[in-house]
Amino acid sequence: MKLYIYQHCPFCLRVLLLRGLKKLDLPVQVVLENDVETPTRLVGRKKVPILQKADGSAMPESMDIVRYLDAQFAPPILTTAERPEIDAWSERASGLIFRLAVPRITRGDFAELATPEARAAYIEREIRAFGDLETLLAATPELLAELAPLLAELDAMIPAPDSEFGESDIRLFPLLVMLSIVKDVRLPPALATWYNALLERSGLDDFSAQAQ
Repeated sequence: MKLYIYQHCPFCLRVLLLRGLKKLDLPVQVVLENDVETPTRLVGRKKVPILQKADGSAMPESMDIVRYLDAQFAPPILTTAERPEIDAWSERASGLIFRLAVPRITRGDFAELATPEARAAYIEREIRAFGDLETLLAATPELLAELAPLLAELDAMIPAPDSEFGESDIRLFPLLVMLSIVKDVRLPPALATWYNALLERSGLDDFSAQAQ
């Protein structure tokens, strides 16, 4: 099997988290942002993550891949019911988190942006999605002020690090990884404990080393 990803992609981070927590020997290949041929050959369109299975077939969609890998390799770790309050928070906060993180990711050191052409393709894609990226960077103080009460709200509902783990946790974790590229974000105590425990257990690095 092989996993095709972008390093910065929150959907790819869902699969990478499960891979790390389960200690799976699953090779990873980073696809250049401007490589349309590879994902199209595998699943008919440009998207990641993609899991190429042992039988040669390919599976897109992050949560489908997460569920497949968790079921294939015992014991399962997705053992708790979904947490609707966490999912609702992720839904409400994701747009704000993307507006903070994306302009910084376009400047970051990620393997999928390793060529000028790949970085240009990514910047073009994000401008189409979010508008002028310099304007978003200039709005950082206002966006951080909007984020602060949301983080406090999440801190009050986050489970203990040793609680059972489920799909809501898989969906939340990548949003916090994206925030790690924003240098002035500080997670409140309970949330920081949960997040750092997952980083340690999974062996993943976040983006804090290149925070801007």
